[in-house]
Amino acid sequence: MEEIRVSPDYNWFRSTVPLKRIIVDDDDSKVWSLYDAGPKSIRCPIIFLPPVSGTAEVFFQQVLALSGWGYRVISLQYPVYWDLLEFCDGFRKLLDHLQLDKVHLFGASLGGFLAQKFAEVTHKSPRVHSLILCNSFSDTSIFNQTWTANSFWLMPAFMLKKIVLGNFAKGPVDPKMADAIDFMVDRLESLNQSELASRLTLNCQNSYVEPHKIKDIAVTIMDVFDQSALSHEAKEEMYKLYPNARRAHLKTGGNFPYLCRSAEVNLYIQIHLRQFHGTRYAAISPEMVSAEECFNFKRSLLNQE
Repeated sequence: MEEIRVSPDYNWFRSTVPLKRIIVDDDDSKVWSLYDAGPKSIRCPIIFLPPVSGTAEVFFQQVLALSGWGYRVISLQYPVYWDLLEFCDGFRKLLDHLQLDKVHLFGASLGGFLAQKFAEVTHKSPRVHSLILCNSFSDTSIFNQTWTANSFWLMPAFMLKKIVLGNFAKGPVDPKMADAIDFMVDRLESLNQSELASRLTLNCQNSYVEPHKIKDIAVTIMDVFDQSALSHEAKEEMYKLYPNARRAHLKTGGNFPYLCRSAEVNLYIQIHLRQFHGTRYAAISPEMVSAEECFNFKRSLLNQE
């Protein structure tokens, strides 16, 4: 169970990228935790939003790789919010605090849904320049839990963890996917009752994305062809909602491809972000662009051999 936690990459991440805690609400108990790596001169970074079971650490491989290539990367963990508008207001205040006008968002599962809702809520004064939606959804009714959404706050932590674990892959998986699941179980154990209950409430309270409000945002939909918590119908709904979106398909990867298929995920993120190179919304340092593209060109040549 310790494979990822004792890996050199994870230990390097923990020892070199400091965890910051920021309060932007009047309520001092609402603390945003985040890792911010890469050049601080970049004003339009890529921000990673975790799933229900995740913390800011789950994207450590993206933080290390992308910041190493010159991108500014922020991976965060949200405080306890029980309402989508409350979350959006808190996230807007966080961006104001960090002095970020517009950002690129990578959201996994619940993180992807929250990213879409934030883009929708701020559409009149846009704060989101692009979206990467990984194993995500656009309508909470797919979970058939809207009727229990208002009772999660009453449930003990062990029951909430059981609900989340019910969506994890069952049966045989390859070693890297097994390590990813073990790591996510460990992250899940680190969340307290109110953190879990509030995330499940956001995940299941009756809500859907209004696509006409975010139709001008560049979107990449990233999903897997093997077993994940997302139904085939939910994936099809996302394709219909964003007919012009780029699609990044991974043959395998389960619920957590950013952990067990990080090289592929990182490559798809770079391809998505490359369309903004040379603009004021580039997430990469200008002097690193040619080096990054040269590296990828060499890698594509190696892959063709």
